[in-house]
Amino acid sequence: LQLVESGGGLVQAGGSLRLSCTTSGYTLDYYAIGWFRQAPGKERERVSCISDSSSGGDTAYSDSVKGRFTTSSDIAKNTVYLQMNNLRPEDTAVYYCAADMSTPSNCLNGMDYWGKGTQVTVSS
Repeated sequence: LQLVESGGGLVQAGGSLRLSCTTSGYTLDYYAIGWFRQAPGKERERVSCISDSSSGGDTAYSDSVKGRFTTSSDIAKNTVYLQMNNLRPEDTAVYYCAADMSTPSNCLNGMDYWGKGTQVTVSS
């Protein structure tokens, strides 16, 4: 399974970005996808998780992004999105998507595959 992130960039505070995680090798039906981020000097943080469609496609978010970020999937495109609205400077980080082949999953107990990440920078 391969994961490739895209959509990162530089945006002003209050702006929006949409990240994409395109997968290949397996259908999204059978694994969960999490979005994680890591800022310099900080631990990696789980941002969101969307469970496999066979488990209902449930979503979960960290408290720091709840109400601002939304994750969704397009199974036909094997792509998971992270829509980020009302961005803040503290959202600046490298964002990674990762897959958990164990279902159901909340993306908090170890991920099996990782992308290489995409940089998101929010200026004040």
